[in-house]
Amino acid sequence: QVQLVESGGGVVQAGGSLRLSCSHSGRAFSTDTMGWFRQAPGKERECVATINWIGAIPEYGDSVKGRFTISRDNAKSTVYLQMNSLKPEDTAVYYCAASQRLVAAIFSPQAYDVWGQGTQVTVSS
Repeated sequence: QVQLVESGGGVVQAGGSLRLSCSHSGRAFSTDTMGWFRQAPGKERECVATINWIGAIPEYGDSVKGRFTISRDNAKSTVYLQMNSLKPEDTAVYYCAASQRLVAAIFSPQAYDVWGQGTQVTVSS
């Protein structure tokens, strides 16, 4: 059974930084495209960043470009999200997601078949 476990969420002041981690187990990590999504109360789930399984190419949502960095360590089966210059509007539950050999529609939540339980990120003003 594939499992994703997020960690690293918390409360931070605006302008601060957090690093989220997502550990992956249960199938080959190296052939999974990984994504970070977030969902704030009353809003739809939004793709924040993805990193594919071919070449570890990152892609970012417009709202986080230049502030967030996604990376992966295949040896540790872990994907990271470094979040800098955090804003109150970044407050949400952040989810890690995986999709085997995904190369298209990488920003669509429907393309991912495994999800973590989420970790809360709260940015105070």
